[in-house]
Amino acid sequence: MSGEQPERTTSRTGSGPPALLDLTIDNITPNTIRINSQSDNARLTYLMARLVTHLHDFARETRLSTAEWTAAINFLIGCGQISSDVRNEFILLSDVLGLSLLVDNINHPKPPGGTEGSVLGPFHTHDAPVLPNGSSMTSDPAGEPMLAVCTVKDTHGRAIPGVTVDIWETDSSGHYDVQHADRDAPSERCVMVSDEQGRFWFRGLKPVSYPIPHDGPVGKLLQLLNRHCWRPAHVHFMFGKDGWDRLITALYLRGDPYETSDAVFGVKKSLVIDLDKVDKETAKEYGVEEGIWLLKHDFVLTTQEETEKLRDQLATEALQKLGLNLKLVDHLPVPDLD
Repeated sequence: MSGEQPERTTSRTGSGPPALLDLTIDNITPNTIRINSQSDNARLTYLMARLVTHLHDFARETRLSTAEWTAAINFLIGCGQISSDVRNEFILLSDVLGLSLLVDNINHPKPPGGTEGSVLGPFHTHDAPVLPNGSSMTSDPAGEPMLAVCTVKDTHGRAIPGVTVDIWETDSSGHYDVQHADRDAPSERCVMVSDEQGRFWFRGLKPVSYPIPHDGPVGKLLQLLNRHCWRPAHVHFMFGKDGWDRLITALYLRGDPYETSDAVFGVKKSLVIDLDKVDKETAKEYGVEEGIWLLKHDFVLTTQEETEKLRDQLATEALQKLGLNLKLVDHLPVPDLD
């Protein structure tokens, strides 16, 4: 049933919307789709039709009980109640269900050689300070210091200057700054810009494993599923420049106990790295202490055009496999009624 296309009715006819009488288990779905199909926005109409189809099929397939429906509603209410400007329980829910990574993979496919994406997570903020290359982004004296030396290049190996790089990680206790009640300024986060050689470098902390927030509805769900709430040690990066596909990614430390069981499904093999130690020459070049941890990585961005072309190609192939009569409008599928 989920692969069938809904019957489309003429929107806003003189006869008005369809009469919704004598609805049953079998006819509630097409009638809901009909009443939702009066919009002039073809993409919205399609999204709502597929959402209703899958939701109703789920209820029929599982014979969803009233008690379970009530529990689900209360769960979503709880997610809203615990969310704030610095905590988004719905993003966390999307993460632990694997939806965040799926949506990123669909919308930001990478050609061979392009740096793969990862999850944004619920702790990115928009108040990180813009710092010059070589600055420290941490105020935590307890962590193990780390120098990160990175480059940003295109798929042909050419440097990309002027890329805005958003960087954030936890402190040594495994907490993001926004998780501290006494936070008065951003810490363990910054924004930098790649130089003419595509380079950026900063001082931070060797990342540590940490649990995602588990004191709310999502944490209780993980307990019911007998899942742990831990993420492997990592540093977040987000790259942006006009004409280039935005890259949200992270680098994960090899050998972390949660490397293969990340609670939010963010780890990919290409993003797992080893740390080195700063030698004497590097210490002198970057003005840091010899022997501290060293992260070195080359990031590869793809152009907006490259990504959109690949995204359209993959979307067309996927829709054909599903046997759906759809066309792409602004790179998004809508019913092909021509």
